[in-house]
Amino acid sequence: MKIKEFLHYTYIFPVFAVIYYFSGLMGTGVVFDIIAGILLTGSVLSAVHHAEVVAHKVGEPYGTIILALCITIIEVALIVSLMVAGGEQALTLARDTVFAAVMIILNGIIGICILVGGVKYFEQFFARTSATTYLVSIVSILVITLVLPNFTSSVNGPYYNNAQLVFVSIACLVIYGVFLMVQTVRHRSYFMPADGTAEEYYIPNKTQAIVSFLFLVICLVIVVLLAKGLSGTIEDMVQSMGAPKSLVGVIIAGVVLLPEGVAAIRAARNNQIQSSLNLALGSALASIGLSIPAISAVSIMYDIPLVLGLDKKDIILLTLSVFIVMLSLSRGKTNVLYGTVLLVNLAAYIFTVIVP
Repeated sequence: MKIKEFLHYTYIFPVFAVIYYFSGLMGTGVVFDIIAGILLTGSVLSAVHHAEVVAHKVGEPYGTIILALCITIIEVALIVSLMVAGGEQALTLARDTVFAAVMIILNGIIGICILVGGVKYFEQFFARTSATTYLVSIVSILVITLVLPNFTSSVNGPYYNNAQLVFVSIACLVIYGVFLMVQTVRHRSYFMPADGTAEEYYIPNKTQAIVSFLFLVICLVIVVLLAKGLSGTIEDMVQSMGAPKSLVGVIIAGVVLLPEGVAAIRAARNNQIQSSLNLALGSALASIGLSIPAISAVSIMYDIPLVLGLDKKDIILLTLSVFIVMLSLSRGKTNVLYGTVLLVNLAAYIFTVIVP
């Protein structure tokens, strides 16, 4: 690679963001927080660029798997660090963050992708078998992890005991592991474009792909670090609005999911709705299928109570979201109505967080 290539914003923003984060200036004033927000935005856009370079090199569906796994690893690291730090919110932090991520992906990212694609192309086509495969896995894990704890009797309340946590963690890993095998080996064709052909891309060389993968990891890490550093400012802003503290988790989850969200929307604008769905649904599955086992392990190791069961309002919203997504993706083609309804569901979720 030529030196001038490293002068591109996708390399400059992450480097400056890392330097700024470790300078200790963040959180010392409004101006410095605004600078952090600008660097955060630039790092998100950089992450999207490098994720696309890696995806073009390894091909589908491996590229989307890489981005989904990176996002999930960073999400888990953020949740675990806040759990270990303790505090009142540690009890429900994991549940609220994972639930927020799932709702944002199913309603927000998929909704915007379908709406953007529908406005530009009227209809977009994808492999129905891919959506079905994703949703079967996602729905099973969602019910086992976020709904069933409310109805078990070994422990009072929306908790699992340690034995139940171990079983649920193994169940999540088994489902996700078999899904990956289906996606990458036995039925890879399910996750390719509906016409069976791959989109034409510029294929980067090996050096470019390796450099982009390294910068992708750097971008994702610094995005989470900056988001965590700005969480205090965000919390103060939320409190000044008189909104519940749970809104902070929604905002942070939204920031963490920005890279995959932007990448998915960009793919939809380029008439690559299959790639958009692979990104969104793959991230939803990885987010809950890998986060819960990791969080459960930390809960058991540090003896931290872990609330997993959702309340009735959230169960209704989750059921509505899953049902609408299943209907929207059942025909193998999309239109603007599906995207609009999903975005209304997201608005209802965020509104009821602010006004419970």
